Amino acid sequence: MNEKVRKSAVTGHPVAHSRSPLVHGYWLKKHGLAGSYDRIDVAPESAEAFFGDFAASGLVGANVTVPHKEVAARACDWLDEAAQSMGAANTLWLDANGRLCGANTDGLGFLGNLDQLAPGWDVSRESAVVLGAGGAARAIVWALLSRNFTRVHIVNRTLEKAKVIAGEFGSKTTAHDLNSLGTLLGKTDLLVNTTSLGMAGKPPLEIDLKPLPTSALVTDIVYVPLQTSLLKRAAERGNPTVDGLGMLLHQAVPGFERWFGVRPEVDDTLRAIILEDLGVAG
Repeated sequence: MNEKVRKSAVTGHPVAHSRSPLVHGYWLKKHGLAGSYDRIDVAPESAEAFFGDFAASGLVGANVTVPHKEVAARACDWLDEAAQSMGAANTLWLDANGRLCGANTDGLGFLGNLDQLAPGWDVSRESAVVLGAGGAARAIVWALLSRNFTRVHIVNRTLEKAKVIAGEFGSKTTAHDLNSLGTLLGKTDLLVNTTSLGMAGKPPLEIDLKPLPTSALVTDIVYVPLQTSLLKRAAERGNPTVDGLGMLLHQAVPGFERWFGVRPEVDDTLRAIILEDLGVAG
């Protein structure tokens, strides 16, 4: 690229929250591209105005963290299918006509992580159990349905929240409270934790894995610690497992490709860089 192109991670949290500059900075250097990727802290009360006049920011694209993803989506002139389905955008760019476009790559990040670390994971898999009913759960339900899972069960402590997501995605999704979990686990091919339980500083995720077939894949979107208690217990009983770090890395791939015209690779070096920054052992 002849000109230096500026992208940014737009966050409502303290600027140190996002690791995106490390991820994109590694790819920019690896591919010898002239560009920069910085953090911008946008207060929630300023978010609507910021995205409403995004072109004035001097950026040509951005990633967006919580709690701004819904505000960003509403400001866009065009949204991809995932962002439309979820009402949230985490990747923005200005097209040739100056329109603000948005995508949601969280679900793609989830799929990319499993595709890389558990090849063939979605072959002959029919039933999935998703724990939690927040934004990550919504993205993962979308992702699983895009891979033609026959049934996706959303299990949440507050049943009404699970019902909201199930209602958005149609007949292949059903909502349950925690009392149904034992029965559901006995028939599942994939178990996904999308809650913060098990994260460093949070209570552990305490569920009984005895009914779960040992052939079922278990994955956790938490990546600090890298091996959560859920993943440790699943591995000890013989289940295949995938940690959550790759979802963070793979969700960044589509944005980088759109902005810089190169599809980057999530490799061991990048993974090691992020683990070191997080202070997590690989």
